[in-house]
Amino acid sequence: MQKILFWFRRDLRAYDNAGLSAALSVGGLVHCVFVFDREILDALHSRSDRRVEFIWHSIKKLAEELRDLGGSLHVLYGKAREEIPALAQRLAVNAVYCNRDYEPAARNRDAAVLESLATIGIGFLDFKDQAVFEKTELLTQAGKPFTVFTPYKNAWIKNLHTVQLDAWPVESLAQYFSWDEVAPIPTLEEMGFETSNLLKKGFVPGSAGAQQVLADFLGRMSHYRVMRDFPGKKGVSYLSVHQRFGTISIRELARHALANGSEGAQSWLSELIWRDFYFQILFNFPHAASGSFKREYDALQFDQDPDLLLAWQQGKTGYPLVDAAMRQLLESGFMHNRLRMVAASFLVKDLMIDWRAGEAWFAEQLNDFDLSANNGGWQWAASTGCDAQPYFRIFNPISQSEKFDPEGAFIRRYVPELQGVSDRYIHAPWMMPTTEQDLCGVKLPRDYPMPVVDHAKARERALARYKAVRTAS
Repeated sequence: MQKILFWFRRDLRAYDNAGLSAALSVGGLVHCVFVFDREILDALHSRSDRRVEFIWHSIKKLAEELRDLGGSLHVLYGKAREEIPALAQRLAVNAVYCNRDYEPAARNRDAAVLESLATIGIGFLDFKDQAVFEKTELLTQAGKPFTVFTPYKNAWIKNLHTVQLDAWPVESLAQYFSWDEVAPIPTLEEMGFETSNLLKKGFVPGSAGAQQVLADFLGRMSHYRVMRDFPGKKGVSYLSVHQRFGTISIRELARHALANGSEGAQSWLSELIWRDFYFQILFNFPHAASGSFKREYDALQFDQDPDLLLAWQQGKTGYPLVDAAMRQLLESGFMHNRLRMVAASFLVKDLMIDWRAGEAWFAEQLNDFDLSANNGGWQWAASTGCDAQPYFRIFNPISQSEKFDPEGAFIRRYVPELQGVSDRYIHAPWMMPTTEQDLCGVKLPRDYPMPVVDHAKARERALARYKAVRTAS
């Protein structure tokens, strides 16, 4: 009888799981495992990392799902490149199955696991699960990877067939799960971590949590296009962390968007397609992981100013919308998509600080951190990436604030020292005359900092530096 070890990674659900379904379809016994990988965990700066806690709770839920299906879950703490071959050998399986990960470090890890397994005569197979189209499945007419989103999106939609969104069967194959005696799941403390404020902030881990968030969004999906840009409104899906860790299926999300058919649903579907787009960019152009996609922008001159970087990280730039966004990130690990663009533009083009510093900060703080999307978003804002924001379009943090948080509700929530400031000055409090400061009880810079840069002057400086690179190239 064939025996397979299925390795969960970014797919923390038992239903509609491509690799798990493939393993069960073999018709033998399927063992299941998840590894808290020390190569990843040991590199984290915080011992109160919300992502680790999200995974930990989701793993507990996954173990329950598998138990209900007649299986069990080995949960290990160690280096995955060592733990997976060792467990596979101990269980005497014929092959290890998993779903593909496209990040460079993950691909290196998988190559090492494949090599180790091969030396002991065990196979290794991976499957497409976290993307609808991957790698080189979609190419231009010239046979090259897409580097501009709109043609990619058109090709994505043109090549989509309903079978690609069908759910992979798991429950109907549940009799092939193996019931193993497994050790208790390591606690957060045993792995050197502690409880964060994840649950207090309303995040609900696990596939059941994902379904709860999805059910809420389905009632709002039609309004997504209109509401998505306002951080003080409930307009976005809040599903990004579930997409990141695979507690929900991308196929299910795409099915809902297509079934809804409204302008809001079409707009949200575009966001799902952006996700596939960035996956294939990172896969086909791995140099973008550490350098500019447009290599000529590696020559762009950035400033080294630790104090300005710290002011941005802590939400103390003197620009209320930027500061509110950065404080939301610190407090919850979440940042509204519109604000990610505003905050990134401000760091790179107002402060002239290297986009990689911002990328690294988001990578450390975001609950939904995904290398391809984070890298793609930062390079878009920095005008160094594929299909990037043109360098001469620079977000004005004041006009963005006035347009997308007109009454300052979001600002007042995350920058409470500005609670008493009137709507007239909430977007640019430094414009308040002394009499107005006395009236509202907010004295600058005592209670709130003055702007760290003048946006108009910073814009001209950025334009000059970008033009210098364009001229030289």
